[in-house]
Amino acid sequence: MEKLFFFLYSTMMAVVYLTALPFLLLFALKQKYRISLPARFFLWKNSPLKSDGVWFHSCSFGEALAIKPLVEALPQELLRMTTTTQTGFNVVKAYTKQSRYLPFEPLLFGWLKPQKVLVVMEAEFWYLLFTLAKRRGAKTLLINARMSDRSFPKYYKMRWLYRQIFRSIDEVYAQTLQDKERLELLGAKNVSVTGNIKLAKLTAPTKALQKPSGLIVCGASTHEGEEGIILDAYLTLKAEQKDAKLIVVPRHPERFDRVADLIAEVAGLHTLQWHRYSDNESLESDIILIDTLGELVNIYAVTDIVILGGAFEPIGGHNAAEAAQFGCKIISGKHYFNQKDIFGAIEGIAVVESFNLSRRLLQHHLLKPTVIKQRSDISPIVESIEDVL
Repeated sequence: MEKLFFFLYSTMMAVVYLTALPFLLLFALKQKYRISLPARFFLWKNSPLKSDGVWFHSCSFGEALAIKPLVEALPQELLRMTTTTQTGFNVVKAYTKQSRYLPFEPLLFGWLKPQKVLVVMEAEFWYLLFTLAKRRGAKTLLINARMSDRSFPKYYKMRWLYRQIFRSIDEVYAQTLQDKERLELLGAKNVSVTGNIKLAKLTAPTKALQKPSGLIVCGASTHEGEEGIILDAYLTLKAEQKDAKLIVVPRHPERFDRVADLIAEVAGLHTLQWHRYSDNESLESDIILIDTLGELVNIYAVTDIVILGGAFEPIGGHNAAEAAQFGCKIISGKHYFNQKDIFGAIEGIAVVESFNLSRRLLQHHLLKPTVIKQRSDISPIVESIEDVL
């Protein structure tokens, strides 16, 4: 049965790949995918990783940052990295020159070299990635694994597929006990609960910014539709507190220009000063757009109130611990379903409906500085990796 599934799945994905080729060529012309898509789907400038290493695969910018404590615990010469996004790649390439974009599954047959260990972050359930790595000698780990209330029913309907995937995963390290139970229902074995590794070692500032005068509000990791809500709330606050400043940090670089246009329109209507951080690295305007990567933790260090994006729209939320380490007051929307364990580990986060954000921001004196109540332990993961080195 396992061999038949392997054959059928591999054939199906090859057909999908060939069918999608014309569309992939078109998407490759878009700025967002100009580097990642040719690398992933055509192996353009994407040579195989050196063999016999510790191979980490993480998808996004946040996941790539989160593996840093594990990376620092291992010999640098053994590190191998893959990712699927441009922002993720910008992080992992700093860990090692052995960093690549993960090829689409059918291309793994000729690309994937034997490794000592494969470590995959969170919910990257690629059947051929795990199966081929396992067949070629790697110990396979799924770490920081999660299964949200929203996702689990969909995964459970496809449990026949995930049971096949988990056949090739040796160990699973889940974020919570509930994640463990759900993953086991999908076929996971050897599941341990280690907490969210994003709480193991938080990103430290890379430089010390001078805190401007006045009340500093940061709209952090914002998505489409959220900047407008945050700007409206800020205008209400600004009418009452003239020294308030707003720093806006969009989650995705491809949206920088659109957000800049929105801020310019609002600033013009209300006679406010604004600027892009890439043009002027000061924080002295009424509104500042952070349109460079890697600055958010530096901004948190000088921020009084964080309005955390990704939760005012049904995105799933973002890591509140990075702001909480500085004791920032934090306001979040209600859609933080991918971050429940992190939110549960932090005391003081105010969760509001979008329509109540303005009122809650006006009452900022009632908000409590946030405190991180617990951290996670990555030592079992490190020990498991070191066992085969």
